[in-house]
Amino acid sequence: MASSIKYRLELPGRYKTVSLAFMLVGVVSVIVGFLMYGMGDHDNRFWAALLQNSIYFLLVCNASMFFICATTLAFGGWQTSFRRVPEAIASVVPYLGIFAFLVLMILVFGHKHVYHWTDKAAVEHDPILKGKSAFLNPIFFTIWTILTIGLWSVLGYKMRKLSLQLDNNPLPTIEAGKKYVFNNTIWASIFMVWFVLTVMSTTPWLWLMSIDAHWYSTMYSWYTFASTFVPGIALIALFVIYLKNKGYLEWTNVEHLHNLGIFMFAFSVFWTYLWFSQFMLIWYANIPEETVYFKARFQGVYSPIFWLNLIINFLAPLLIFMRRNSKRNYTLVAFMSVLLLFGHWLDFYQMVFPSLFPTHVEMNLFDFGLALGFVGLIMFIAGKALTKHLLVPKNHPFLKESIIHHT
Repeated sequence: MASSIKYRLELPGRYKTVSLAFMLVGVVSVIVGFLMYGMGDHDNRFWAALLQNSIYFLLVCNASMFFICATTLAFGGWQTSFRRVPEAIASVVPYLGIFAFLVLMILVFGHKHVYHWTDKAAVEHDPILKGKSAFLNPIFFTIWTILTIGLWSVLGYKMRKLSLQLDNNPLPTIEAGKKYVFNNTIWASIFMVWFVLTVMSTTPWLWLMSIDAHWYSTMYSWYTFASTFVPGIALIALFVIYLKNKGYLEWTNVEHLHNLGIFMFAFSVFWTYLWFSQFMLIWYANIPEETVYFKARFQGVYSPIFWLNLIINFLAPLLIFMRRNSKRNYTLVAFMSVLLLFGHWLDFYQMVFPSLFPTHVEMNLFDFGLALGFVGLIMFIAGKALTKHLLVPKNHPFLKESIIHHT
């Protein structure tokens, strides 16, 4: 049985061509977008698109390491047979992190129109901004952003290194296996603590919520987490399905796909719970300084996207993934994964653009081309990472549990 397993991935030429083509589309979109929107009175349009895409795809890729660490802490072995997939996706984080960091620094220090709190004169005459200046200031923003992206990258690298060290060094004894599992648990715990302190609390406040510096929501960070974890699982599922179609990951089957479908279904419902709770409580209270956030999104020209967002990210997974068989159908899971990646990309569009352009919406080929560029970058880097190491962690102590896994 083991002799028939293909441990090494050889990427097809078409995969490389598609990823490079997507990246080229992204580069062209940046150049054309800068010429169209990056100068003069419309420069917010260019930077808003870069902000939306860089943060969205960074958080989606980082969700793969969250998935690894969460299942590690739960002593779950079912995902071990395809563990190298989320590890490869997580290896993209440092690259996207650098790009997002550059965009954020330009917006904070060189472009004063996206983050209103970077304007010192405006802060001096605004009691609300002045009251938040202890953390809404360029120095704190920069330090926290460096720590956030830096520790995501370092701790993610450590988790991948622990996994890869078993490829050529099988565990000699049961005690060595226990020590290895304990070591994994420790590092996974550290990552999870930092993940909670960033993604689930402070970082979305700084990067996204502070675009509307007068508005706040206590559920915003959890909402942001849910809106990136669902597409994060979808991205893992797409890579798994692609590799299965190419004859790899022989020990991964519909049982594992079923679990990924359950994650997408469950956290789509969780995302909806947060979406409704945040919207309903603010709208029902009808306090002007709170409802101003939803007014542009719910009643203005963004209203069609507002409802499309709910249809794609809640109704579609609810109706389709409710059936057991649909979560075990490779074609259907692949379709839903692409749909959810697009749906939550729209959600991030809603987070950014109505705040900067409350009276009009302007989604065009520039937005889609930029998104394709990020998709191509993820495909290219994750694909390269998958070719460098064994596709299956054959000496992992939980591999047998994954092979015999059933739901």
